[in-house]
Amino acid sequence: MSEFAAHGSSLRPGRPDALASGEAAQNGRMTDATVDPNDPQAHIQSNAARINELNETIRYTMWSVFKLERPLGHDDREAEIVEVEALLSNLADEDVVVRGIYDVSGLRADADLMIWWHAANSDQLQSAYNRFRRTGFGTRLTPVWSQMALHRPAEFNRSHLPAFLADERAHAYVAVYPFVRSYEWYLLEEKERRALLAEHGGMARDYPDVRANTVPAFALGDYEWMLAFEADDLSRIVDLMRHLRGSETRRHVREEVPFYTGRRVSIADLLHQLP
Repeated sequence: MSEFAAHGSSLRPGRPDALASGEAAQNGRMTDATVDPNDPQAHIQSNAARINELNETIRYTMWSVFKLERPLGHDDREAEIVEVEALLSNLADEDVVVRGIYDVSGLRADADLMIWWHAANSDQLQSAYNRFRRTGFGTRLTPVWSQMALHRPAEFNRSHLPAFLADERAHAYVAVYPFVRSYEWYLLEEKERRALLAEHGGMARDYPDVRANTVPAFALGDYEWMLAFEADDLSRIVDLMRHLRGSETRRHVREEVPFYTGRRVSIADLLHQLP
């Protein structure tokens, strides 16, 4: 079953990038003192072998945004719902996981929905994208924006795993955006980069309920990184983003737009709400 259909757990495990902290391994397991029992990834953080296994996993992810160009009006919405649900089920059988479909209408004037999916390779995601566009509902939509990324181990702390890669459930809201580092960032001494990221991570410790997904996108589009923050309370994402503006790492951000933010919905609810 797909994550989206289940409205629940992901296939694989993640801890917010913002909650960076060093962890020491002893005999293949992490020391208990470094593991927060309230962390949704505590069962992974205590197992160095599992962390290594996940970091060796290449998993592509993509966020695709669409605008409703041709309203549903009095057409048969149920038939279009059934068709998309059947596609989602088929994709799940092929290990193309739809983490969520999000209603972004109103938060953006140029878009109505966003799909977040992930798979073992980029070809699967491209195929899923085009199969969705061939559905009756998909033919009503115009693509607005789409960006692919993939999981690679974090630079300084391999225990940082994106939530979608972990066995964390998807949350009610997501805010997705790209960013590009300053030209100087990659030329800084390793010690300085490490200190800056540690400061950034420390600032997010009061927001453990906001789950982060930070994944590289070099050469996959116009950006270097993609971020997706998930939470059950949208205001918590807003507060975290505002708080992190005070981080020294802000001096090394060249670009971080567009933002696509929305509520996770079923395909049935979405099609019943749209005009």
